Amino acid sequence: MPPRGVKGAKNKRMYEHIKESESKSGRSAKTAKRIAAATVNKRRAKKGQTKSSRKRSSSSSKKK
Repeated sequence: MPPRGVKGAKNKRMYEHIKESESKSGRSAKTAKRIAAATVNKRRAKKGQTKSSRKRSSSSSKKK
């Protein structure tokens, strides 16, 4: 089960995939979950799907 911040079917699938990959590579379950959540959240922020990223992207575009 992905954390509350992971929304959308694609992000949930990606979270599960990353979590399984990290577990297979020898990470603990807790660490695998943390890495998966951080990776999905980083991608969401980059695409502008988070509140904080929208604030940052609008201020950075004004500086250009």
